[in-house]
Amino acid sequence: MTEPERKPSRIFFGPDGLRAGWALLVAVVIFCALYFAIGYVLRVAHLGPHEQASPTPGAVLYSEGILFLIVAATTWIMSHIENRPASTYGLGGRSRLSFLIIGALWGLLLLSLLVFALNRSGFLVIDARLLRGSDILLYALAWTPAFLVVALFEEYLFRGYLLFTLTRGFAGLYRRIGSTSRSAVLGFWTAALIISFGFGLVHSSNTGESPIGLFSAALISIVFCLSLWRTGSLWWAIGFHAAWDWAESFLYGVADSGVSVRFHLLATHPTGSALLSGGATGPEGSLFVIPIAVLTALVIALTLRDKAAYAALLPSFNAPSPDTGSLPDRVLAPPFEEHRR
Repeated sequence: MTEPERKPSRIFFGPDGLRAGWALLVAVVIFCALYFAIGYVLRVAHLGPHEQASPTPGAVLYSEGILFLIVAATTWIMSHIENRPASTYGLGGRSRLSFLIIGALWGLLLLSLLVFALNRSGFLVIDARLLRGSDILLYALAWTPAFLVVALFEEYLFRGYLLFTLTRGFAGLYRRIGSTSRSAVLGFWTAALIISFGFGLVHSSNTGESPIGLFSAALISIVFCLSLWRTGSLWWAIGFHAAWDWAESFLYGVADSGVSVRFHLLATHPTGSALLSGGATGPEGSLFVIPIAVLTALVIALTLRDKAAYAALLPSFNAPSPDTGSLPDRVLAPPFEEHRR
């Protein structure tokens, strides 16, 4: 007599695999374990990153690179636990390079527009050029990978696995209360708002940050979520984020969320009301950043045409209704196997 096949517990598994809450808990445990283990090894080896008031390209690349690798390793482990391709969480897609370049061009253009508006309005003064000759190219190139890694770390941490898992959790919740047809949309934007609030909040630890700066960080996070929804990947946002920070910190020499770096091209200083100039926060602390964020959202809406590419990645979007009374056969192997190819 054969024993009846045991089905996964409903406490831990739902229609699209390991439930979102448990998945996030496991991911946090893995992230913390890696963070403290790697930190301990680096401290013992006297290789740990050191805090600097004015970071250098090497210091930023080293510290942010370690954090990105921890996030990437956590995501890779969770992709195997949940039996999904790692590309599901934002770094996949067939147009990685084109989205990265186009996003970078828009980031450079719109940050330059913000600085130009502040300068022409008298709220930002350009004092001098600090670099000469080959040093301009040297530090322009040195800061490029540094800010690319910053963008990779922050985008992948907030809008990678974390956003995906929160989205499928909220999508499942909305399906339960009857919003089946729009569960993916509602789930994504609920998660996006929570993530964006957290993204703004973590910037409060920066010296020189301001309430407007925190609000603008949350606002631009929502805009980046829009690009993710439209493209199904993080590459446009990564390009925009990296170029924005590069232009802000290296090219124009202004503070980036209250942080100023060493070896930048121009010397500048804000004047007038901090609400308009940004003060110690930099341009992101100015009210001028709000129309720039709105303009960025408009650019995304007009140039990134696929209105719901992200929804195609969500197992909850096509998952059977919880009213069916049984878990699917592929509870540990969600649909969308084509993304493995």
